[in-house]
Amino acid sequence: MIESIIEWSIRNRWIVILASLVLGVAGFRALMTMPVDAIPDLSENQVIVFTDWTGRSPQEIEDQITYPLSVNLQGLAGVKVVRSSSEFNFSMITIIFDDATDYYFARQRVLERLSIASMFLPQGVIPYLAPDATAVGQIFWYTVEGEGKDLGELRSIQDWYVRYQLNSVPGVAEVASVGGAPREYQLDLDPNKLRAYGISLGEVYSAVARSNSSVGGRVVHQGNAEYLIRSVGWIEDIDDIRETVVAQRKNGTPIDVGMLGAVQVGPAFRRSVLEKDGKEVVGGVVLMRYGENPLEVTRRVKEKISTLQAGLPEGVRIVPFYDRTPLIHKALETVSGTVKEELIVSTIAILLVMGHLGNAFVVTITLPMAILFSFLMMRLFGMSSNIMSLAGLSISVGILIDQAVVMGENAAHHLTRHFGRERVTGDTTEIVIRACRTVGRPIFFSVLITILS
Repeated sequence: MIESIIEWSIRNRWIVILASLVLGVAGFRALMTMPVDAIPDLSENQVIVFTDWTGRSPQEIEDQITYPLSVNLQGLAGVKVVRSSSEFNFSMITIIFDDATDYYFARQRVLERLSIASMFLPQGVIPYLAPDATAVGQIFWYTVEGEGKDLGELRSIQDWYVRYQLNSVPGVAEVASVGGAPREYQLDLDPNKLRAYGISLGEVYSAVARSNSSVGGRVVHQGNAEYLIRSVGWIEDIDDIRETVVAQRKNGTPIDVGMLGAVQVGPAFRRSVLEKDGKEVVGGVVLMRYGENPLEVTRRVKEKISTLQAGLPEGVRIVPFYDRTPLIHKALETVSGTVKEELIVSTIAILLVMGHLGNAFVVTITLPMAILFSFLMMRLFGMSSNIMSLAGLSISVGILIDQAVVMGENAAHHLTRHFGRERVTGDTTEIVIRACRTVGRPIFFSVLITILS
């Protein structure tokens, strides 16, 4: 088999040369379009499910949410293991699939199973999927800073403007807000007044929830005009909440929220902070979508940030906090420089050892062609160009040189033995075929043993 391939390749050398050129061009194109990262993504093929249940203890979360969900998710096709964690306020379930399972197919199957979760979960509890990002998806961090702005104002700018704009960048899975505290309407009710009026907390909650709504009606025709009838009741400021009627006295006098306590805008409850240079700040984390190119996505994010700066309030700016791009460039420059040095040193060594320019050229040209073909295979199998893959290529250069030198030197030896010191003339196809077939099988199995070991 091996001898037949060698013989066919030598007899059809022009087809082999043309195929090599085509593969080389395809490999170069794959190199230019391949995702580039500093480190490989070694995370498992996993889908994460989050569930929030505010104010509940870890034991309640485990009994009412985590355990029922875990049991129902175990029956999915391709699932290797299901891991779970129950904490205060939320549950996290990690479903690990076989590596052969398509990532988005796995997410779809999990979503199908979650669609029936309302049948066995507490009322109002809705599980949701984590972003379609990997464990190494945090490619960019930034802070939102501004003179004269408190953390609440900066967090509002981040939550309602910056985050949504960056979410629209192609390749971004999610932009998570960190630091500061979201602003919220807070009702500080007086228990003595509640007792005096005979009103419970649930009644206050229901009254405020009902008041924050809008009701649509029909239309009224007047002449050639048509007027829409609707009742707008959305809460827009503190006074709207303060004037919300909760109940009525026996004489018909309304009892509003303002009579039961104070209403204010304050920071929401939080369990973490973000600090920069010892000061608390507000920022965001950009998560890259699964399978995207980190360099390309980071470039798009930076371009989007530059356009957002003009729309921010005066004095507010977006400052990069962490950027993986320099790490990627530095790591790849180090390894790619090593590969280039190996190619140059190998070429010089081959010229000195073999002493024949033509033979040395044939041996040397196999190195870049093999590397380009490797990039093509990496692209087809969805692999990224990173420090580990490039290091593997640099190591393989030595193996390729050894085998190519053995093959080329053996062919040159057969030609010398046949022609002696005379110039090589005529058709040498049969001589070269015989020489290459002699060492073809040993070379193949030596490379195979090296790869397998």
